[in-house]
Amino acid sequence: MTSPAGPPPTGGGSEQQRWKLLAVTACPTGIAHTYMAAEKLAQAAASRGIDMKVETQGSIGAENILDDNDVSTADGVIVAADKDVDLSRFVGKRVLTVGVAEGIHHPEQLIERVRSAPVHTAGATPAASASGGGKERSVAYKALMNGVSYMIPFVVVGGLLIAISLSLGGHTDPSGGLVIPKDSFWMDINNIGVIGFTLMVPILSGYIAYAIGDRPALVPGMIGGWIANTGDLYDSKAGAGFIGAIVTGFLAGYLVLWIKKVKVPKFVQPIMPIIVIPIVATTALGLFFIYVIGKPISWVFEHLTDWLSGMTGTSAILLGAILGLMIAFDMGGPVNKTAFLFGTGLIATGNQTVMGMCAAAIPVMPLGQGLATLIRKRLYTEQERETGLAALFMGCFGISEGAIPFAAARPAQVIPANMLGGAVAGAIAGVAGVEDAVPHGGPIVAVLGAVSGVPMFFVAVLIGTAVTALTTVTLVDVSERRRRGAAPMAGLGVAGPLEPALVGVGAGAAAGGAAGAVVAQRVVASSSAPAAEAAPAGTPNVGDTGAGKKANADADTNTGAGTKAAGIPAAEADGEVLSGYLSERTVKIALEARDKEAAIREMAELLARTGKVADLDELVATALRREEQGTTGLGEEIAIPHAKTDAVTRPVVGFARSAEGVEWGSLDGTKARLVFMISVPEAAAGDEHLRILALLSRKLMDPGFRERLIAAPDEGAVLEVLSEVR
Repeated sequence: MTSPAGPPPTGGGSEQQRWKLLAVTACPTGIAHTYMAAEKLAQAAASRGIDMKVETQGSIGAENILDDNDVSTADGVIVAADKDVDLSRFVGKRVLTVGVAEGIHHPEQLIERVRSAPVHTAGATPAASASGGGKERSVAYKALMNGVSYMIPFVVVGGLLIAISLSLGGHTDPSGGLVIPKDSFWMDINNIGVIGFTLMVPILSGYIAYAIGDRPALVPGMIGGWIANTGDLYDSKAGAGFIGAIVTGFLAGYLVLWIKKVKVPKFVQPIMPIIVIPIVATTALGLFFIYVIGKPISWVFEHLTDWLSGMTGTSAILLGAILGLMIAFDMGGPVNKTAFLFGTGLIATGNQTVMGMCAAAIPVMPLGQGLATLIRKRLYTEQERETGLAALFMGCFGISEGAIPFAAARPAQVIPANMLGGAVAGAIAGVAGVEDAVPHGGPIVAVLGAVSGVPMFFVAVLIGTAVTALTTVTLVDVSERRRRGAAPMAGLGVAGPLEPALVGVGAGAAAGGAAGAVVAQRVVASSSAPAAEAAPAGTPNVGDTGAGKKANADADTNTGAGTKAAGIPAAEADGEVLSGYLSERTVKIALEARDKEAAIREMAELLARTGKVADLDELVATALRREEQGTTGLGEEIAIPHAKTDAVTRPVVGFARSAEGVEWGSLDGTKARLVFMISVPEAAAGDEHLRILALLSRKLMDPGFRERLIAAPDEGAVLEVLSEVR
């Protein structure tokens, strides 16, 4: 239970000492920015004698969670986040919402502004921060990314199960079609995948609505999405697909917000969010879609089919291009299905060339988007790159829905690229006279012998895929450059688009990353386990497993305390910090290199002193490949190059100082004087990579800590300073 916010404290002295603030920090990828903002806010509050507790919502889960007692005694709350944060627990408190980068760059201003922030009320939608801090993502963007991030697992699971069942249990049928025997094991696998695809669209709609209108909007959003995807309810063979789901998601969310504003008697208020709002919103949205939106959709696509039927005698290139555009537009939606059903219907008449055009265009979208994540990795988050690999697999089996997460997240860039690639593939197949005897597409139909003109079929698919991929990365790159140009930020970069991956990608995004963003933002390591505490100073070098390190750290706590009590610095006692990953052997006072590549090689040679580097050249090559994705210069004269590679046998960290600084491409223009290099084996990349980055990111935001590192006269003194990282 929260108490209403009173007027902000006035005066100074002991009265200000009693002022208490809370904060929540979160970035879509949940690594560096989350912890940097937390550290900066805590430092700014401490310098003003203000008590502050900061909850971090990172990739490793929420830490330092704000409980009811914290909220009840707080005078204000700062939410510095680029993803959705549940604000319902802060009802009655002054809440200031800004982007996570504001927490890093202007923590003092946020503390001043929260004094006059509006009081958060039940069901209210947080407004973007006032002038001076407008870096927060828009509500619509966050909502879209939230839906995308929750939809992605359904796309991947459903698509891969269908693809596996088709590849292992499917065959061409003489009567037409790629079929799986009804009573076979693979039909059951296929049915499970179909369920995943069936739920995909309602999930997208439901979680868009949820991000806007909170829990009361979830039911109308999901049911609205189901209605949009079920064309039979409004006499449409195709349904409205994922585009219809986006429409219903936003309609449901804002409809619920409007209903919440209606004044009702007090005795009705408790049942509003669980009964009245969901029922009213679901009924109104469902009927609106069926009777108002659905009928025109059905009419449009019936006439579109008739128009296509009249084009069969025209140029094969033009018809193929038009069908490719339609197939690629909404990937399983009504436009796609209209073209697909048109091609399917002509198979029975003996005309298999139209289906050949469709079959060549069908795999281009997932293959193109998957290829894009490989050729320009720096533009995509880790989650997007993983989705890209799944999309490549789905594309091989003619599952165009594999590209939907990319189209939903970046429609302005992805849909035009998809359509261009689809049109090229369809036109090439048309002019080459490619035929397809079954109502399916993708390389799988050619492998199973259903396609005539196989060489040209693959030429069409490959060229269309390349066009889609190259157009996508070009448009996304241009979009990112424009966004950064419109909202330039000194120092550390802001999160990229799909980082919101969101978010809820929320996904969005995701939804999320961008070129030039901070290294640690882009290093997304998923871990379901909570972050391990850094081992206390004095912990000896222990085994490789996270559990082993934690157990030994706990066992050695008294030893570390004892050396500290005796006046002996813990780092000096055993010469190792960061759970033994960084030792005196991996510290160098004077970095000799003058450029980035030479510095990385020198750092790799430093790590090799430990005997944990099995292949020095491969370690250097991996670190340099990582730099190609985007600079690892964090700004503030810091760089953290890193590599996940089996060229090292155990996690190892090195540190070196450069008197003149090395040009590292940092966004704030500073040269790197403090260089950390982290390398972990692939098997340890999840927990250890993320934990080390989080610990360093948080501590390096302390100017005093950086000054002590620069001033330390020798390796032992450096280790003593670095022992504070925990």
